[in-house]
Amino acid sequence: MNILAILQARTSSTRLPGKVLKPILGRPMIERQIERLRRAKNFDRLIVATSDDANDSALAELCAELSVDCFRGSLNDVLDRFYQAALPHQPQHVVRLTGDCPLADPGLIDAVIAMHIANGNDYTANCLQATFPDGLDVEVVRFSALAEAWREARLPSQREHVLPFIHSAPERYQIGHYRNDVDLSNLRWTVDEPGDYDLVSHIYEALYPANPAFTTADILMLLEKEPVLRTLNTHYVRNEGFLKSLQADEVFLSQGQ
Repeated sequence: MNILAILQARTSSTRLPGKVLKPILGRPMIERQIERLRRAKNFDRLIVATSDDANDSALAELCAELSVDCFRGSLNDVLDRFYQAALPHQPQHVVRLTGDCPLADPGLIDAVIAMHIANGNDYTANCLQATFPDGLDVEVVRFSALAEAWREARLPSQREHVLPFIHSAPERYQIGHYRNDVDLSNLRWTVDEPGDYDLVSHIYEALYPANPAFTTADILMLLEKEPVLRTLNTHYVRNEGFLKSLQADEVFLSQGQ
């Protein structure tokens, strides 16, 4: 089965500019994430999808250095970039990952993919009904559904965040939710703010030297030993970027577009 993983990334973050290239233990953050993603077993190929903006040239150069395929497309129409990155490969399913998640869990990625395939879903995710830490998000979509979204999606939120057109239409698409046994959704392991970067850097410094393949369980054990880390960055709003896109939708609709 042809399953393609696409890692969205850009350097023009407004809250933490250049975050994907910020160093963690001397190497760019996204390189640390790719190292983890390469341990996943249930997808066949990994592509980084970045923009054709000049600011993202350094990211493309890093991909070449790491021997990772890189597609460059629209900066703002991320759905188009994502679809165009997948199109030449004609995959049956596509895994969507984002470049601000350097603690990505390869075993969890494999589990979400396995559920998606076993249940014959059009879309499967572990983040719509959140029970995992923010930063372990995995979405899997049937390529035919992605193509429909690319053709039909009009709202700013649908173009910027790629898959809302699909997961907001359960009457049209078969949607699956992968849930954790314990609700850990109060934990924030994504990197959007300086405090996020500080937390993730500390986790790497504590765990990576002894075990580069440290797991989610290892992180949770560290948080038990250093409980202050559990709330270091939890004052930030989860999915703030998507909430802003929904506000842009209201403006878009009010203008009759």
